[in-house]
Amino acid sequence: MGLWPWLTGALLLLLLLVQLSRSARFYAKVSLYCALCVLGSTLAAVICLLRHGGRTVENLSIISWIVRTFKYVFGLRFDIKGRQKLEVDHPCVIISNHQSILDMMGLMEALPKRCVQIAKRELLFTGPVGLIMYLGGVFFINRQRSRTAMTVMADVGERMVRENLKVWVYPEGTRNDNGDLLPFKKGAFYLAIQAQVPIIPVVYSSFSSFYNYKTKFFTSGTIRVEVLDAIPTSGLTVADVPKLMDSCHQAMRTTFLRISKTPQENGATAGPGSQPAQ
Repeated sequence: MGLWPWLTGALLLLLLLVQLSRSARFYAKVSLYCALCVLGSTLAAVICLLRHGGRTVENLSIISWIVRTFKYVFGLRFDIKGRQKLEVDHPCVIISNHQSILDMMGLMEALPKRCVQIAKRELLFTGPVGLIMYLGGVFFINRQRSRTAMTVMADVGERMVRENLKVWVYPEGTRNDNGDLLPFKKGAFYLAIQAQVPIIPVVYSSFSSFYNYKTKFFTSGTIRVEVLDAIPTSGLTVADVPKLMDSCHQAMRTTFLRISKTPQENGATAGPGSQPAQ
């Protein structure tokens, strides 16, 4: 017997499992998302190398264009309020909440010009994804070595002022899908005060109405994004970091809880921590 009947049977069985099992549908979509990330990164890397020849923040426009097409595959929509607040012609630190692997789509939807990320060093070694992050000018930090991380942050502060860069940071430091914000880490606030640049908070609504890893739920939906007013740091010193961090956290948490309770497209109210309809 040839190979094709076996392949056809396996494909039909997979399609049947996807139709019958929510877990199978979830893992199929997550696998598709990961595959798109790898393929998209590979394509973007080739285009970036051909167009710019290496590592530069200008590559991010290419990366962003490719990643923004992913939302059509998964039926997602981004409703962004206050986008113009990100389109400033001076350096700043942008902070946002961090929920899941889907955050990259949200980042690229709102990403302003000349904006780079700060990411953990481990991501540099994730094949094509790590390569395209490097080519896009991402600053990688070894979080296991605080002295090295502080040196990188000091360099970032100098470069963002010298090269007129915006820097995007996830101050929670890790993904969080518990329906609330985690306490913030101090790095982004030290960076903003060191460089004497404003902080612009960006808040994404809870993904729980369409994506939930624990219950293996992944469907279409709308993500509401709100860009808050810039918070100046001129004249502040490192002694002001705790107060600055607390005020940013409070403003972002209030916004997160408010926009996450807005009725979603499926008619359900997606409050933080709510479980998706079965």
